[in-house]
Amino acid sequence: MKIILAILLFTLFSFGATLQVFAVTLDVFTDNKVYNDGKPLFVYGNALPNENLIARLFSPDGTISKFDQITVNEDGTFNHVLLVWPDSSTTFPYGTYTVEVISSTQNGISRTIDVKFTSTTELLDVPVERRIITLVFAPENAAVRQPFRIFAQITSDGMLVGGEPHKLLKTSHVHLPIDEVQSLSTSFNTLHPGLYFTDYTATMEGTYVFHIVSFSQGTISHGSAATNVLTQDISGISNQIIRLNSILDETSGELDKLKSEIEGFGTTLEKASSNIDSSVSSISSSVTNIEEASLQLNSLFFPIVASIGIIVALQIVILARRR
Repeated sequence: MKIILAILLFTLFSFGATLQVFAVTLDVFTDNKVYNDGKPLFVYGNALPNENLIARLFSPDGTISKFDQITVNEDGTFNHVLLVWPDSSTTFPYGTYTVEVISSTQNGISRTIDVKFTSTTELLDVPVERRIITLVFAPENAAVRQPFRIFAQITSDGMLVGGEPHKLLKTSHVHLPIDEVQSLSTSFNTLHPGLYFTDYTATMEGTYVFHIVSFSQGTISHGSAATNVLTQDISGISNQIIRLNSILDETSGELDKLKSEIEGFGTTLEKASSNIDSSVSSISSSVTNIEEASLQLNSLFFPIVASIGIIVALQIVILARRR
């Protein structure tokens, strides 16, 4: 009986200790939602007695701007000035910040609160919201089977948002010309925190629409850009135009050379024509001289022939008389 009672007491004690361990006690609050230069950021709440808490302040781009350790009081309460807001600068720009308090003993549970850092001197009712902007840069034209680069810029309140691309841009994709969707979830690389890129190679002609989706700290943002893919890109066409211009320049040079040669040939033709004219004139003069010589020859030849004829006739007469 005593053994059974001891077991029951041990079981109840263990169960009570288990309930105490699994009882989550972490409440976090800030004294305001909107702050301006010079105002303290007061963080308070409840947790397990004497436990250590870690308090962090995240800037709009997701980086840690302030880090502190808080020891909870014996009554389970805590209060701590995490930060006195400095003048706005590139290190502390205006925007939406996140206060996070993490328990070091309660399985690492945490609580977060978004606060606004603004330039107003009065604590007005400013909505505390986080705005993510996604910008996509893609070439207007590209060539088939030639890689081209796509850039994505992710900002929050004007600051670049860092993170692992496969998580930050995990639902990004591209719409193909054939009405299909291709995932880009593991394609992006980090050029700089907040600046990401991927090299894409198109396999067909048409319009490709790159849809980049950013998800950071519970906020989603979309950006898109289109690229018209051709058989060859502008650089290839430019190279062909340059080559054509070179060929045209060479042809123009050949034409100038031919023109020069033709001009020389024209001079030669004119000279030859002049020579022919001179030769024709000489031949004409020769023909005239020949005609005159022929006339003179005829005038001399006819009397001789007549004389011969007379002599022959006389010989015939003489022979006739002798018979």
